[in-house]
Amino acid sequence: MRIDKMLANLGFGSRKDVKQLLKSGVVQINNVVIKDSKQHVDPENDVVSLNGEVIEYRQFIYLMMNKPNGVISATEDSKDETVIDLLEMADCVFEPFPVGRLDKDTEGLLLLTNDGQLAHRLLSPKKHVPKMYYAVIDGVVTEADVEAFKQGVTLDDGYVTKPGKLNIIKSGIRSEIELTITEGKFHQVKRMFQAVDKRVVYLKRMTMGPLKLDEDLELGEYRELTEEEIEQLLNYQQK
Repeated sequence: MRIDKMLANLGFGSRKDVKQLLKSGVVQINNVVIKDSKQHVDPENDVVSLNGEVIEYRQFIYLMMNKPNGVISATEDSKDETVIDLLEMADCVFEPFPVGRLDKDTEGLLLLTNDGQLAHRLLSPKKHVPKMYYAVIDGVVTEADVEAFKQGVTLDDGYVTKPGKLNIIKSGIRSEIELTITEGKFHQVKRMFQAVDKRVVYLKRMTMGPLKLDEDLELGEYRELTEEEIEQLLNYQQK
C-alpha cells in the first residue's frame, strides 16, 4: 500500500493534504523520514509514525457505546449533539457511523463501525436480528399484553408487527419489562405499548444480536469490541 493512500484512509486529509504532510518531513517508516508519497508500506509489519506518534492502521473499527439520553444517533446534526461528538479524534478518523438508531431519549447499547457490510447484515429486515430492551412502563403490564405482543400488535399506521417476546419483570402502576423484537420500525417499542394503551417512560437497549451492553460503561462512555465480540458479530447469523 502506498503511504499516501494509507494516511488518507486513516483520515489525515485528502491525497493533496497528505502530500504536504510528507513534504514537511513529519512522517517516518521504521524511523526513516519518508517524503515520497509513492513509497510503499506494509501496514502489518512496518512501523509508521506521524510527529513521533505511532499510527495503527486498521481497515475497520468496532465500538460499543452506552448511549446517553439527549444525544442523537447520527453522524452530524446542526442542532443536537450526536454520538460521533462523544468519540475521541483517534476514533473519528476511521469515520464510524451508528448501526441503526436509538431515539434521542433512549439509552443503551449502540454499535458504531465503518464496516458497511456488517451494518447491512445487522440491519437487514431479512436477517431478523433480535434486539432486547429494558423499559419502564406507565401502566400495569399484564399476561394479556404478553400474548398480544406474541401475536403481533397493530401500530397507529395500521402496520402489524412481527411477534415480540415480552417478559414482565415487575407489574404495577410503573411496570418493568424486557422486550425482544426483530424489527426496527420508527419508535417501535413506544408504539407497541401505545397499541395496548400504555406509555413507555424509560427505554434502554440491552442487546443486539450476540452483542450485550457492557454494564461497566457509564452513560456516554464507549470502548472497542473485544476480538471475541467482533468474531461473534462477523459470524452471526440468526436462524
